[in-house]
Amino acid sequence: MTDDSLKVTFLGTGTSVGVPVLTCDCGVCTSEDPRNKRSRAGLLLEWDVAEDNGKEKGGNGPRSDTRRVRVLVDTSTDFRQQALRVGLERVDAVLYTHPHADHIFGLDDVRLYNYRQRAAIPLYGNSDTMAAIQHTFKYAFVPGAKGVPRLSLHSVNKAFDLFGRTITPISVWHDSMRIHAYRIGSFAYVTDCSLIPPEALEQLEGLEVLAIDALRREPHPSHFTLEQALEQIAQLRPRHALLTHLSHDFDHASLEAELSDRAGVAYDGLVIEVGGAKEGV
Repeated sequence: MTDDSLKVTFLGTGTSVGVPVLTCDCGVCTSEDPRNKRSRAGLLLEWDVAEDNGKEKGGNGPRSDTRRVRVLVDTSTDFRQQALRVGLERVDAVLYTHPHADHIFGLDDVRLYNYRQRAAIPLYGNSDTMAAIQHTFKYAFVPGAKGVPRLSLHSVNKAFDLFGRTITPISVWHDSMRIHAYRIGSFAYVTDCSLIPPEALEQLEGLEVLAIDALRREPHPSHFTLEQALEQIAQLRPRHALLTHLSHDFDHASLEAELSDRAGVAYDGLVIEVGGAKEGV
């Protein structure tokens, strides 16, 4: 991993019900291909940040050490198992796309990171998402409460600095709900999306990697279909695109063969490295 690169781990790539789907015996849900086992959608972002430790080395002034930063995008219903699978030892912040259950209900499990890190964990999202989190997890915001997650809420609607990187929230539509996509340098994550408005399309130009929602083949009121996702990819022309938030409509190997070189198919545990992530939009 180079100094300016971004490591992206797909913690989950499935829908709100996951894959396999309860009670379903279709070919995808009973598949032995591990790439067809899709937990609820989320990401882990990692990058290195230089920190001044205040020590001198050879009389040349303070020495900078490098620390690895770990930032989540959403805390899905399956977050605990996802964190165990990747051996996640630290959480420095969480970026939230929107407040639906499959994207926030793993938040209580950050308590263990609070205990270990002895500090509050900052959460970022639009004002509606922050309000919904405070309501859903209101026990965590009772003054003096014991044994609850320690969280600090930050409502964001424009680019901000997070551990030396520019994080750009991008407003897109999830049916009638305004939610956040995120861009970090030349990587962008657009999940649970049914419409990308023109101003958001401009913010998504020039990407190295675009991860985008492609729920199923049939129309859905709040998600892109496969065809719609591919249309967005063709318009935005990222160097590479990955489909995520996939239902049991798709067998991984079959979809990958169908797409050829138009896009790739994300799967739980996929790790990619995106270069040039320090650059802003």
